[in-house]
Amino acid sequence: MPDRVVVVGGGFAGLGVARRLERRMPDADVRLVCPEDYMLYLPLLPQVAAGVLPPAAVTASLARRLRRTTFVPGRVVGVDLDRRCVVSTSITGRREILGYDRLVLAPGSITRTMDIPGLRDYGRGMKTLAEAQFLRDHVLGELEVANVSDDPEERARRLRFVVVGGGYAGVETTANLQLMTSGLTRHFRRLDPAQVQWHLVQHGAQLMPELGPRLGEDTLRVLRHRGVHVDLRTSLTSADDCSVTLSDGRRLETNTLVWTAGVAPNPLVSRLGADTEKGRLVVGADLAVPGHPEVFALGDCAAVPDLAAGDGAVCPPTAQHATRQAPVAADNVVASLRGRPLRRYRHRDLGLVVDLGGPDAVAKPLHVDLSGRPAQVVTRGYHLAAMGAPVAMARVAGNWALHAATGNSSVRLGFLTRSSGRLAEFEHTDDYLTPEQARRAVEQGGDPVPGATAGVPTPGPAGRAR
Repeated sequence: MPDRVVVVGGGFAGLGVARRLERRMPDADVRLVCPEDYMLYLPLLPQVAAGVLPPAAVTASLARRLRRTTFVPGRVVGVDLDRRCVVSTSITGRREILGYDRLVLAPGSITRTMDIPGLRDYGRGMKTLAEAQFLRDHVLGELEVANVSDDPEERARRLRFVVVGGGYAGVETTANLQLMTSGLTRHFRRLDPAQVQWHLVQHGAQLMPELGPRLGEDTLRVLRHRGVHVDLRTSLTSADDCSVTLSDGRRLETNTLVWTAGVAPNPLVSRLGADTEKGRLVVGADLAVPGHPEVFALGDCAAVPDLAAGDGAVCPPTAQHATRQAPVAADNVVASLRGRPLRRYRHRDLGLVVDLGGPDAVAKPLHVDLSGRPAQVVTRGYHLAAMGAPVAMARVAGNWALHAATGNSSVRLGFLTRSSGRLAEFEHTDDYLTPEQARRAVEQGGDPVPGATAGVPTPGPAGRAR
């Protein structure tokens, strides 16, 4: 019987593990469970929302990237660690049970929300491809409706956009969408560009503190020069369908609240009954879960010790670390099945890049501060190299050139006729099972994935399930 490996998640980490396992274990039964049939290059999502790149340009097809791995379209909602089974819900709604000899957890992260009145009902996220495209449709719709409105208050409300979160996602979303709206107002005869207001709300004293004070100040200068209202040391206290209230007491009339104030590990992690650190699954430097050597975790969901930094630090949840953890996790899966020593993950961060749209960017490659056009060259070069898929790289580079020559499109895709695209519709935080619920689901059985083991495996030699 071939070794059975289940990989949860199709992002940088999960796809990287599956591809390496295909080379290292060509005869293994590797199954990748993911609700989407693509890997999303998340750092470029703000450019999708701004219309700089089409959605397909920031994805890599799992079917094209995987040769021997079986793609299972669904979401893993529970794990029975004792019986070595995962419980998944297919995209058709069918419950399925998968047995494994080795389990690799890389389900990624979700938008981190807080107990703020109205946030989940009226806030919009920027974590998924659908959210980015919905946000673009919404912003374009607000411009169109404001253009024909004769009510000054309605027009002002529709032309005010509020983004909460001064990290990378919030800054890039604000910067790119502000450029989009300022460029498109010339197509609307009745709109004055000065009427369009963008607000960026950040609870801290500076933007993107990880980049240091100099680049934070450079970013602040660029945004304010463009007319963006940046509110530091300020937070959101409540939201409703036509306004937001800030911690300084101001109430801003708006139809658009974009929430980008951080990410949280996938809810699956908290339902495993295993130790966590600030919500992330505790693992060793070899990416194995303590007490469960047959389970490995990496990426945003795992608190991986940062050996390069030392002092008990853990790796930040970035695409850079997820990409580099993948080959280590795959090699350790192979080593654990063959009774060989595991290797530890160690990588020094190469730096961070932030695209502010147009010629503007800030970057810190190898701890060197860059801004303006030099930073833009480094930023775009890094993104192209990090994508790893030649087809995706060609799409992105081609669309960057096309956008530079032709500018933005003001065409909506029609999503707003059916759904609002708000956080409450896109987050699946209530789908996951507790360990006891997962155990009962395994005992009751489900509709097995073709070729998979739906029953309860029994442990075999060397700790493997047979």
